[in-house]
Amino acid sequence: MSSNSNVYLKHARYGKDLVRVMRVYKEGNVQHCTELTVRLLLEGDIETSYTKADNSVVVTTDTCKNTVNIMAKRSQNVDNIEVFGQEITTHVLKQYAHLSGAFVDIIKHKWTRLIVDGKPHPHSFVRDGEDIQTTSVHHYRAGNQINITSGLQKLLVLKTTGSAFHGFYRDEYTTLEDTWDRIFSTAVDAKWSFTSKDGAVLRNIDFPAIHAGVRQITCDTFAKDDSASVQATLYLMQQQILARYPSVAEVSYSLPNKHYVGVDMSKFNIDNKGKNMSVYHPQADPSGLITATEKKIFLVRWF
Repeated sequence: MSSNSNVYLKHARYGKDLVRVMRVYKEGNVQHCTELTVRLLLEGDIETSYTKADNSVVVTTDTCKNTVNIMAKRSQNVDNIEVFGQEITTHVLKQYAHLSGAFVDIIKHKWTRLIVDGKPHPHSFVRDGEDIQTTSVHHYRAGNQINITSGLQKLLVLKTTGSAFHGFYRDEYTTLEDTWDRIFSTAVDAKWSFTSKDGAVLRNIDFPAIHAGVRQITCDTFAKDDSASVQATLYLMQQQILARYPSVAEVSYSLPNKHYVGVDMSKFNIDNKGKNMSVYHPQADPSGLITATEKKIFLVRWF
């Protein structure tokens, strides 16, 4: 094997991706289910597995998969993905002394209890949307530091009025016309991180309530705001989330602007412009993409 003294292994991380888990909890006649897709990655004193073909330091990726499944069997918190993620990373760092970090990414797939004959059914569910909850738990042995970033993705929303866009910068390349009434649609991708890095504090945060609250604030603000732009509506969402949840440090949104363009019917002597516009063409691409991160300012007091 050839070697080069002028290069070094800068960073290495490995593990198991796309571990699919369905966890069912039974409470008498009522059952609850949670479906996850989990990634577990490891880092630490594993350099020789790359540079010396030394497998003795490798916790196998199959072991990573088994760890996720066994932790799901033992845990009462699989539905609470931030807590479940911490359970996995804590176990890994306790079990393997040569590892310095464990990293879990979880997607929670949507299953909503069916309403049958006007009542919640005890064991039947429906996927009534493609939006997902996510979390990333990065756990470092040094200082027992835990960084958690959670998210809401693939939430598709649309409103047919209550959105405008005018007064924007113009130059010789600008062809877009001002509009005071348009369709506003986007696929929400929101992420938020937490102020604390302490596991004892993080385990006591009501993560499910924050997930539900972020979704509600996003939907309510989208519907109610007389939007001057995607940017302005996005900022209102961020402000409300940071004001409501003291444990949240920052919020990011990525909102693709899904365009609906009025169909030109002038050749048929049909007015489908302005106030008379009622037939639109959903434009797949190109699309605008509006992003922003808003963060709390933490003041340091000097005594």
